[in-house]
Amino acid sequence: MNFKLPFFLLLFVSTFAIAQQSISVKGSAPFPATQDYTFICEKYAYTGEVNIQIAKTDKGGVLKITVATANDKARIAGGLYVDLANADVIACTDKNVKESADGKTTSYYYFTPAEWIKLKKNDIYAVRFIISGGPTTFGNQTGYFTAYNKMNYFSTAFDKSKKSYDTAKEISVL
Repeated sequence: MNFKLPFFLLLFVSTFAIAQQSISVKGSAPFPATQDYTFICEKYAYTGEVNIQIAKTDKGGVLKITVATANDKARIAGGLYVDLANADVIACTDKNVKESADGKTTSYYYFTPAEWIKLKKNDIYAVRFIISGGPTTFGNQTGYFTAYNKMNYFSTAFDKSKKSYDTAKEISVL
């Protein structure tokens, strides 16, 4: 009797420890995904942060990019480029799969199986994207932006901690 309670608690805690993230694209079945990365976008004055999440699909993968915006007219539009740590570039075309809610805009971009293999071998260095929207006097910032795989805005030369996310490691686990 005394053994059952600790065993039950261990089983209960381990269930939550291995819980995995998932992405569901406009009514599709959920796909297993990486954690939600917060990349630094220094030129985007509104927040300076971009959320990136990557999921494995049956035909490759999908990248979810989310940006906070000042108004409902702003959208992530056009193509997107994923720069890898080995200087390789993956160009993603806009399939017009977008969502907008709670002051944020989200777009989804798809990877082919060959591109997925590249993502499994190399960390993401940066993601280049475009924000477009209606011209207003105090509207959202629009233009071309680059979100870098950095955990913090600032660091010192003496800081020996990890400064970027291990995207290739997490993608290869999916």
